[in-house]
Amino acid sequence: QWVNMDEWGTMQSLLKSNPGDLCSECGQFHLLPDNHLYNFQDEVDDELICHICLQPLLQPMDTPCGHTYCFKCLENFMQEYNFCPMDRKKLSFQQCHKSSLLVRNLLDKLLVLCPFKAECQQTMQRCELEAHLQNRCPGFKKYRAELERKKHPFSKGKEDLPAKVEPLTARDPEVAAGGSALVAESSAAAVVSLGTAEPGLVNPAFEETEEDLPQRASLVAETSTIEIHREDPEEDLGMRIVGGKDTPLGNIVVQEVVRHSVVAADGRIAPGDHILEVNGVNISSVTHCQAVSFLRHPGPVLHLMVLQEKGFSSKTVQQDSNSAPNREVIHVTLIKKDRSEPLGIKLIRKTDEAGIFILDLLEGGLAAKNGKLSRNDRVLSINGQDLRQGTPETAAQIIQTSESRVNFVVLRQPGVQLPDSDLPQGYISHEKTVSIKKEPKESLGITIGGGRDNKNKLPIYVTSVQPIGCLFRDGRIKRGDILLSINGIDLTHLNYYEAVSALKSNAASHSVVLKALEILVSDPTDPPLDMKEQGFGWSPLWIMWLGLPSYLHCCQDIVLSKGNLESWGFSIVGGFEESKGNQPFFIKTIVPGTPAFRDRRLKCGDEIVAVNGVPAIGMSNSELIPMLKEQRNKVTLTVVSWPGSLV
Repeated sequence: QWVNMDEWGTMQSLLKSNPGDLCSECGQFHLLPDNHLYNFQDEVDDELICHICLQPLLQPMDTPCGHTYCFKCLENFMQEYNFCPMDRKKLSFQQCHKSSLLVRNLLDKLLVLCPFKAECQQTMQRCELEAHLQNRCPGFKKYRAELERKKHPFSKGKEDLPAKVEPLTARDPEVAAGGSALVAESSAAAVVSLGTAEPGLVNPAFEETEEDLPQRASLVAETSTIEIHREDPEEDLGMRIVGGKDTPLGNIVVQEVVRHSVVAADGRIAPGDHILEVNGVNISSVTHCQAVSFLRHPGPVLHLMVLQEKGFSSKTVQQDSNSAPNREVIHVTLIKKDRSEPLGIKLIRKTDEAGIFILDLLEGGLAAKNGKLSRNDRVLSINGQDLRQGTPETAAQIIQTSESRVNFVVLRQPGVQLPDSDLPQGYISHEKTVSIKKEPKESLGITIGGGRDNKNKLPIYVTSVQPIGCLFRDGRIKRGDILLSINGIDLTHLNYYEAVSALKSNAASHSVVLKALEILVSDPTDPPLDMKEQGFGWSPLWIMWLGLPSYLHCCQDIVLSKGNLESWGFSIVGGFEESKGNQPFFIKTIVPGTPAFRDRRLKCGDEIVAVNGVPAIGMSNSELIPMLKEQRNKVTLTVVSWPGSLV
C-alpha cells in the first residue's frame, strides 16, 4: 500500500508512460488515493515530516500518544494494523484528531516550486499552488489546452478557451453527481446535455452504457395522498426525517419508520419517500425545522402527499389523467445562452398519470432562476410538441435540440405555497469548560442519551437538566450539549452505561470540571425548534448533528457489490461549490431493486466521508462521480449515519 522512496522513480515513470490527467491541485501525476506531490524549495524540518510516507505532512492527524501523520497515510495504515507506527501503542483511527491550526498553518506556508518549470518559475506557499495552477500558471493552461485538443481533435480555434476544458456537467455540481435525481438514466439529458461526452457522469445511481439504453426506461415515481389517523392527537407519527432546503438534500425525505408506530401500523409510508405536502401545505421547499413543525402539528387526522420511487420500468402508461377542477395552464419561456446549456430540470413519469412531471428544479439552474416553473407541474408541450402522452426521453431530445428559446406549457394543481426565505447557515459548535464547586452528595441533575453502543454510534448528549442539582443552578450546561469529558476523563468514546458510571463516580467529589460542546444556530433569525419539554426521550434534530466537528464522527465502511450492467442504486447531493464552499455529500435516493437497496445498511441522509479510503471533503460532484464510476463491481463507502428527526 505504500511506495518507498527507492521505488518512487519507477512509479513516476510508470505513471508518465500511461498517464491520466494531471492532478489539478498539485499539478503532478499520482494515483488517485495517494497524497499530493510537491517540489519544496527548501529542506523541511523533520518535525513536519510524516514518518509513514517520509514527506511533509498533508492533512496532519495527531495520535493520543503524541505522533503526527498524514491523514491518508494513517488511514491506510489503520486498515491493516491497530497500533501507532512509531511506538506500537494500541490505537484506533477514531481516537486521532486534526492537528492544531498552528501546525496546519506552518505546513501550508511551506514554499513550493511550480511543477511546470519550463513555462513557469514561480515559487509560492503550498496552500497557494492550486489557485496558481487554475488561474495564473501558463504551463498548466498549455497542458489543459493540449489535453482538450487530444479529446476533440477535430475542433478548431478553441485552444484559447480554457473554460471549455471542463465537461458540461461541471456547470451544475448537483447535476454532475446526479443531485437528488429521481430522473431516469436516459432522460438525464433533460438536466444536462444529450451531447455530454460521458453520460455516466450524470449519476452513480443511474450509470449506464450505450448498450443499456434501448432496454432501460425512466425511473417510475408515484405520488399519493395518505391519511394518517391518530386516537391521541398528540401522539408521534413514528418516523424519522432528514433534509430540508437548508441542507444539500433539499426535499424532506423519510429516513426510517419506527416499529409499532402510527405510521408503521398504516403501512403505506416507507424509508426513502419524499414528503411533498402536509395538510395541503407544500413542504417540498421548506427548512428542516419548518418541516418538523408541520409534521408535529397535533390533530386526529393528518393528510400527507408523498412521492415514492418504484424502481426502473420499461412500460409506458397509456391512460390520461382525468381533468381536475382548479387547475391552471401556464406558459413559460426559458432562454438558453447556447444549445448545450442545461435547464436544471429533473423530469419523471408517474405510474398513475400519463405524461411527464417536474420533480425538481436545481438551485442556480436556468429554470430555478426564472422562477415560473414549479415541482409537480405536468408538462403538456415543449416548443409546440404535444407531450401529454410523452416520455422524459422525448422531452430531453426537444430541449437539447432547441437553439435558444424553450417554450413550456404546463398544467398546475394549485396548493398552499410557503414564501421563500433566506437559507439559514445551519449549526456551529462551541466548546466550553464548566467548573463547579458542590456538596459531595449533591446530584449533577442531568439525564443523558447517546453512547457509542447506540445504533448510530452517537456521542453522549444532555437530554434534560432537572430543576435539582448543581448544573441547573449554574445554568451553563443546557439540553442538547455534547459532553466531552468530566474531570479529565474522556467521554467521547464511551457507551451509554460507561458514561453514566463515569458521571456518577465523579459527581461524588467536591468540584466537577465538565467539558462540553454547545451547538449554536449560526443564523440568529432562525432559532432552533422548541422541542417537547416533557419526558426523558428527547433527542436532537437531525440537522443539529451536522454541526458536530469531524473528530466526533463515528464512521462505518459499507461495501457494495454489483454486476457489470447494474447501477449502484443511489444518488448523492452536496460537495464543494464556489458559491457555498464545502458541503458534505449526502445520500438522497436509494432505488428499489438495486445493490444499495438490497444491502439495507445505506440510508437516505447518510453522509459520505470517503470512497475507497479517499476523503470526500473538498471534492465537487464532478470529482467524486468519476471515482464512483471507476469502480465497476465493488465500492467501499465510508459513511456517517445520524438519526433523522423524530416526528
